[in-house]
Amino acid sequence: MLTVIREQIACVLPVRIRQAILGLPIDVLGQIEEIRLRLGRPIQILYGGRDCFVTSQGKVTGEPDAGYPLTAEDLEQSLNLLSGSSLYALEEELRRGYITIKGGHRVGIAGRILLDGNGLVRGMKEIAAFNIRIARDVKHAANDVGQLLIDSTSYRLHNTLLISPPQCGKTTLLRDLARKISQGVLHPKVAGQKVGIVDERSEIAASWQGSPQHDLGPRTDVLDACPKAEGMAMMIRSMSPQVLVTDEIGRTEDGHALLEAIHAGVTVITTAHGFGMHEVRTRPLLRQLFELGAFSRYIILSRRQGPCTIEGVYDRTGELIQTRGDRT
Repeated sequence: MLTVIREQIACVLPVRIRQAILGLPIDVLGQIEEIRLRLGRPIQILYGGRDCFVTSQGKVTGEPDAGYPLTAEDLEQSLNLLSGSSLYALEEELRRGYITIKGGHRVGIAGRILLDGNGLVRGMKEIAAFNIRIARDVKHAANDVGQLLIDSTSYRLHNTLLISPPQCGKTTLLRDLARKISQGVLHPKVAGQKVGIVDERSEIAASWQGSPQHDLGPRTDVLDACPKAEGMAMMIRSMSPQVLVTDEIGRTEDGHALLEAIHAGVTVITTAHGFGMHEVRTRPLLRQLFELGAFSRYIILSRRQGPCTIEGVYDRTGELIQTRGDRT
């Protein structure tokens, strides 16, 4: 992780902030999850489940007033470094609100939104904040949970929905599941399968210049920055996947595309924001999919004992079949 910070993250930070970040204690650098830069406000970092501010001398502090505030000059340097001195080249990324940099790290952007005549977002200006999220590829996240996704009679994969609040490891777990399915190491009696990933937010594969920055296995294809509903249909038509993986379903059209994939004989593994099975029974789209029996496995995650803590595994009817409370 130290090499990642020095070689992939530091290069997009303005000089003074780069020096402050690289001056942090090694144990802090090794655990950094996010670096948040806000105009006129102190540098904030999230590491090891904690958050703090960073001083100009590279020390951590709980006092905002002691942190180094982002200046207008720092902000301009950040924009130049992120865009290669050409904001025009990032027009599409600004419309989406984030940039993916080498290594698959995502830089969220906040500022003044520009709308077109139909009220749709067409860009952003007067940028005032960045959130650099450090991409971590945890290659053993699915070691235990993978066994729960296999039907013990047919040895087919279950259609599965992972549910958790933000930052509880659902995308990390999803990525490792995709990799293990592609490699054929999820279960001794389940051979490697063709996996199609529809990565609307560029988080699963973390593609940079069209190339996934994470290892996704030898039988995996990726549609990057593609809306889920359209992407699922495109992937089935063009790449004939056996398993379809996508993240954060939420729109009605996502549900329709997901059902079409299942009816076509494709196994679907996806995620949704939520805190438990009550979300499945109360949110319109998830309730509809539940009532139609779309998923035969529901896995609830939390951060209670760290990312990827499994709180419960449920079957098609919503019955609890296993509770773990352990980290995968």
